[in-house]
Amino acid sequence: MTGDGCEVSVGWLEDLFDSVDAQDTPRFVGFLSPDAEFRFGSAPAVSGTAQIAAAVDGFFSTIAGCRHRLGNTWIEDGTIACEGEVTYRRHDGSEITLPFANVFEMAGDLISRYKIYIDIAPLYAV
Repeated sequence: MTGDGCEVSVGWLEDLFDSVDAQDTPRFVGFLSPDAEFRFGSAPAVSGTAQIAAAVDGFFSTIAGCRHRLGNTWIEDGTIACEGEVTYRRHDGSEITLPFANVFEMAGDLISRYKIYIDIAPLYAV
Protein backbone atom coordinates (compact mmCIF):
# COMPACT_ATOMS: atom_id res chain seq x y z
CA MET A 1 0.00 0.00 0.00
CA THR A 2 1.30 3.40 -0.82
CA GLY A 3 -0.19 6.81 -0.66
CA ASP A 4 0.75 10.45 -0.31
CA GLY A 5 4.20 10.19 1.29
CA CYS A 6 3.35 7.03 3.19
CA GLU A 7 4.76 3.75 1.95
CA VAL A 8 3.83 0.60 3.78
CA SER A 9 3.02 -2.87 2.58
CA VAL A 10 0.24 -5.18 3.64
CA GLY A 11 3.03 -7.20 5.23
CA TRP A 12 4.09 -4.15 7.29
CA LEU A 13 0.60 -3.80 8.73
CA GLU A 14 0.38 -7.54 9.41
CA ASP A 15 3.79 -7.39 11.14
CA LEU A 16 2.56 -4.54 13.34
CA PHE A 17 -0.48 -6.51 14.49
CA ASP A 18 1.61 -9.69 14.85
CA SER A 19 3.84 -7.81 17.31
CA VAL A 20 0.77 -6.91 19.37
CA ASP A 21 -0.66 -10.44 19.20
CA ALA A 22 2.71 -11.80 20.34
CA GLN A 23 2.71 -9.26 23.18
CA ASP A 24 6.19 -8.28 21.99
CA THR A 25 6.49 -4.73 23.28
CA PRO A 26 10.06 -4.05 22.04
CA ARG A 27 9.08 -5.15 18.53
CA PHE A 28 5.87 -3.10 18.72
CA VAL A 29 7.61 0.15 19.69
CA GLY A 30 9.96 -0.39 16.75
CA PHE A 31 7.06 0.67 14.53
CA LEU A 32 6.86 4.05 16.31
CA SER A 33 8.81 7.26 15.97
CA PRO A 34 10.78 8.14 19.14
CA ASP A 35 8.38 10.99 19.96
CA ALA A 36 5.20 9.11 18.99
CA GLU A 37 1.89 9.69 20.72
CA PHE A 38 -0.28 6.67 21.56
CA ARG A 39 -3.90 6.60 22.68
CA PHE A 40 -5.81 3.39 23.46
CA GLY A 41 -9.59 3.87 23.59
CA SER A 42 -10.57 6.50 26.12
CA ALA A 43 -7.31 6.25 28.09
CA PRO A 44 -5.14 9.37 28.20
CA ALA A 45 -2.56 9.65 25.44
CA VAL A 46 1.06 8.85 26.27
CA SER A 47 4.11 10.11 24.39
CA GLY A 48 7.54 8.69 23.67
CA THR A 49 8.44 5.06 23.22
CA ALA A 50 9.39 4.49 26.88
CA GLN A 51 6.00 5.67 28.16
CA ILE A 52 4.19 3.85 25.37
CA ALA A 53 6.05 0.63 26.19
CA ALA A 54 5.07 0.96 29.86
CA ALA A 55 1.41 1.56 28.96
CA VAL A 56 1.34 -1.36 26.52
CA ASP A 57 3.06 -3.69 29.01
CA GLY A 58 0.51 -2.63 31.61
CA PHE A 59 -2.33 -3.55 29.27
CA PHE A 60 -0.72 -6.85 28.28
CA SER A 61 -0.56 -7.81 31.97
CA THR A 62 -4.38 -7.64 32.11
CA ILE A 63 -4.94 -10.19 29.32
CA ALA A 64 -3.73 -13.70 28.57
CA GLY A 65 -3.52 -13.03 24.84
CA CYS A 66 -5.10 -11.49 21.77
CA ARG A 67 -5.41 -11.92 18.03
CA HIS A 68 -6.40 -9.36 15.43
CA ARG A 69 -8.31 -9.83 12.21
CA LEU A 70 -7.98 -6.91 9.83
CA GLY A 71 -10.79 -5.70 7.64
CA ASN A 72 -10.65 -2.63 5.43
CA THR A 73 -7.59 -0.38 5.24
CA TRP A 74 -7.33 3.12 3.78
CA ILE A 75 -4.33 5.37 3.12
CA GLU A 76 -4.49 9.07 2.36
CA ASP A 77 -2.24 12.05 3.03
CA GLY A 78 0.24 10.08 5.16
CA THR A 79 -2.49 8.57 7.32
CA ILE A 80 -3.48 4.91 7.51
CA ALA A 81 -6.88 3.87 8.85
CA CYS A 82 -7.96 0.29 9.37
CA GLU A 83 -10.81 -1.58 10.94
CA GLY A 84 -11.15 -5.10 12.21
CA GLU A 85 -11.89 -7.34 15.14
CA VAL A 86 -9.70 -8.26 18.07
CA THR A 87 -10.28 -11.35 20.18
CA TYR A 88 -8.99 -11.03 23.72
CA ARG A 89 -8.30 -14.05 25.89
CA ARG A 90 -8.81 -13.35 29.56
CA HIS A 91 -6.73 -14.91 32.32
CA ASP A 92 -9.66 -17.21 33.14
CA GLY A 93 -9.48 -18.61 29.59
CA SER A 94 -12.68 -16.98 28.33
CA GLU A 95 -12.59 -14.91 25.15
CA ILE A 96 -14.37 -11.86 23.82
CA THR A 97 -14.24 -10.39 20.31
CA LEU A 98 -14.57 -6.62 19.88
CA PRO A 99 -14.58 -4.33 16.84
CA PHE A 100 -11.84 -1.70 16.55
CA ALA A 101 -10.64 1.03 14.25
CA ASN A 102 -7.08 2.38 14.26
CA VAL A 103 -5.67 5.55 12.77
CA PHE A 104 -1.93 5.87 12.21
CA GLU A 105 -0.41 9.22 11.34
CA MET A 106 2.88 8.42 9.68
CA ALA A 107 6.32 10.06 9.71
CA GLY A 108 7.94 8.26 6.81
CA ASP A 109 7.72 4.56 7.61
CA LEU A 110 7.16 5.09 11.38
CA ILE A 111 3.95 5.87 13.24
CA SER A 112 3.95 9.32 14.85
CA ARG A 113 0.39 9.20 16.22
CA TYR A 114 -1.30 5.87 16.98
CA LYS A 115 -4.98 6.09 17.87
CA ILE A 116 -7.09 3.06 18.75
CA TYR A 117 -10.86 3.46 18.73
CA ILE A 118 -12.43 0.66 20.78
CA ASP A 119 -14.86 0.20 23.62
CA ILE A 120 -12.70 -1.93 25.88
CA ALA A 121 -15.18 -2.03 28.80
CA PRO A 122 -16.71 -5.42 27.81
CA LEU A 123 -13.27 -7.04 28.21
CA TYR A 124 -13.33 -6.28 31.94
CA ALA A 125 -17.06 -6.80 32.55
CA VAL A 126 -17.81 -9.47 35.11
